[in-house]
Amino acid sequence: MNIRAIQYLVTLADVRHFSKAAELCYVSQPTLSTQIRKLEEELEVQLVERSPRQVMLTPIGEEIVERGRSILSEVDAMRSIARRSRDPHSGTLRLGIFPTLAPYLLPHVIPVIRRRFPRLTLRLFEEKTEDILDMLDRGTLDAGLLAMPIPDDRLVCHELFEEAFVVAMPEQHRLATKQFIELEDLEQEELLLLEDGHCLRDQALEVCHMAGAHEKLDFHATSMETLRQMVAANTGITLMPTLAVKPPVAPTENLVVRPFREPGPRRTIAMVWRKSSALKGFNEEIASIFSAIDSELLKPPQ
Repeated sequence: MNIRAIQYLVTLADVRHFSKAAELCYVSQPTLSTQIRKLEEELEVQLVERSPRQVMLTPIGEEIVERGRSILSEVDAMRSIARRSRDPHSGTLRLGIFPTLAPYLLPHVIPVIRRRFPRLTLRLFEEKTEDILDMLDRGTLDAGLLAMPIPDDRLVCHELFEEAFVVAMPEQHRLATKQFIELEDLEQEELLLLEDGHCLRDQALEVCHMAGAHEKLDFHATSMETLRQMVAANTGITLMPTLAVKPPVAPTENLVVRPFREPGPRRTIAMVWRKSSALKGFNEEIASIFSAIDSELLKPPQ
């Protein structure tokens, strides 16, 4: 049984298409098909149901694929151990980060990582929380930056910092005259929120529940920047994390932000990785850089 055949099978399971799987594995379709058939012959079971329109795994095929993912993850860990033994700060680090954090945190941290580890190749994946957790499970990410809590005891969770939320509103909104926002100020307010799948949406819904506010049901934004522009267009108010309203983000016309009176709602950001990861020591070094972000950036604007 060879590792390459297992890789072909796992890739086929991910994309459910022979041509696409072959393209991702940089081989011809006949080569990929032949290797998978040889794997079936060696195991003496059918792994794949082949039809003109779709590719499906047999029940035993699904089980073999899950085992295969573990094998490929371990093989990758072996390569990482060997690479780090030669040069601990070289090679590739695959890091996932969710969209409502990535564009606001990375500009402050990536230059520091580049200076400290000039031989490191950092591959960044901007994905929703659920997808990052899935990629960590499949071994296609080395680590992720996520908002706590993370309900997975197979992961190490290294807390980095807390980030307060602020209220973003049009300049003429009734709350714009206040220096600080109390939770009860939001009672009966209609908040603009992100679409399903964004952890910021879940966090904002918790604040809505605590404050007696509710979401604007006829609008769900796909990004933080859409939320920002909709607030500026007098469509409603919203919650934003502090980093999203700090430089280098440019001010938005007809949009003001107000902090909550302490202790206000906030989110805890952590760097997570598999407990079995061969990169534990190096991940801790990277985490220390993220946690050393300038504390002034995390202070809500007054």
